[in-house]
Amino acid sequence: MSTQIVWWIIAIYVIIALVIAYLSRSGKQTNMASYFLGDRKLNGFVSALSYSATTYSAFMLVGLAGLAYNGGVGALGFEIIYFMGVSLVAFFGPRFWLVGKKYGYVTPSEMLGDRYNNKLVASVVAISSCLFLIPYSAVQLAGVGYLLQGVTNDAIPFTTGVIIATVLAIVFSYIAGMRSVAWTDSLQSLIMLITSTLVVIFIINGLGGLGEFFGSLETNQPKSLTVPGTGFFSFTTFLGLTIPWFFFSISNPQVSQRLFMPASLKSLRQMLMGFLVFGFIYTIVSVVWGFSASIMFPDLANADLATPKLLSSDLVPPVLGAIVMVGIMAAAVSTIDSILLTLSSLFARDVYGNIKKESNEQKQLIVGKIVIPVIAILAYLFAQLQLDLIAVLSVSASAGLIVAVPAIIGAFFWKRGTALGVLISVIVSGIMVIFLEFTQTKPLGLASGIWGILVSTLLFITVSLLTKAPEKKAEEFLTYIKTEMATLKKKKSTKLK
Repeated sequence: MSTQIVWWIIAIYVIIALVIAYLSRSGKQTNMASYFLGDRKLNGFVSALSYSATTYSAFMLVGLAGLAYNGGVGALGFEIIYFMGVSLVAFFGPRFWLVGKKYGYVTPSEMLGDRYNNKLVASVVAISSCLFLIPYSAVQLAGVGYLLQGVTNDAIPFTTGVIIATVLAIVFSYIAGMRSVAWTDSLQSLIMLITSTLVVIFIINGLGGLGEFFGSLETNQPKSLTVPGTGFFSFTTFLGLTIPWFFFSISNPQVSQRLFMPASLKSLRQMLMGFLVFGFIYTIVSVVWGFSASIMFPDLANADLATPKLLSSDLVPPVLGAIVMVGIMAAAVSTIDSILLTLSSLFARDVYGNIKKESNEQKQLIVGKIVIPVIAILAYLFAQLQLDLIAVLSVSASAGLIVAVPAIIGAFFWKRGTALGVLISVIVSGIMVIFLEFTQTKPLGLASGIWGILVSTLLFITVSLLTKAPEKKAEEFLTYIKTEMATLKKKKSTKLK
């Protein structure tokens, strides 16, 4: 692919995205909710596209395609498990939205701190999120680096791609906070969906149609159509990858924070339905890309180069390939800027605000804006390590975030949950996950994410039973949710009649 075409497409995308981000500015953003949550006024369409672009980043068309290239059809099963996990949004989403609106929560960790009546809980969960999400941001940056490097045959170095993504993420975050990120996400997700689908059509036709496509797989890559196939997707590996991904929608704060943002519960439902449609199409596209690359380039040294090689092949028109490349880059940037906003809000609200006992939202907002580039630079430095497969690294980050899941579930359904139970479960199991990841240890053959959720659950329940729960706050919190959910159910039943 011509480097000149790539640069021109990138330039056009940046100009259009900057214009959209600027136009998204609405009034003065002087408080945390306006800057980090878009004033809780996002409609269903924008919410769905933004949620999709944030979730389906470099992980999908680079990472999942690479996983399909490396492990075969097991990659499709892995992503379907994530789809099943999205049902958690249908269950927890309305509850997040209700308490967020009533109590004015800006971050998921703030919600946990208030529910368990202990600000240290908010601070510890926020710090834990920072530890695991910065590497996840680095994964997105690395995805852009591999992409530009691959489609231009090293004419654009890996580091240049990473720098471009870092700068764009910072700029979009600063222009109008979540409002600009949401609108640029919408642009990016539409570009991704349309162009990537077109590429699939071109590739399938170029390989002789669907019959010839699957015939080539059966003849040349028969193991790719079975599980464990090449041996990559053993049962324990599959379990280790899918468990953290199943809980992704509530364990990852950059995703769960978006449950506070829709203007109404109707918008929240539209967000979920739109995301499911987008995700299904995108999953099929990503897996087909991986299979196609395995047919055309069977001996790649790095599976994450499957997508770049495919886009620069003769089967894809150069301009379309460049547009898709920018769409993937834009998706990665949307995930990074969402994470930057989430982590900066966590730090300003739940770490700085609690340590300094600073409740002034304008001061918290200033601190949040200051740490955005700091977080971005840390992610950039981590990306330069160029570690392992993108898909596997993404799951490793989610393995660390999964330790907060028992506390999140307990917040909504268990009155006996205590602050000490949350603190011990998150800290101990979080340290354990870090140790297992660094040493690449798998006790009993099980990955860190599985041990993380098991140990965290055990500690949360045990310590909570041995300590005193905040009965007044738990009763208030859970009664409100129960009452509101019953009212919603009654309204829905009446409407159906």
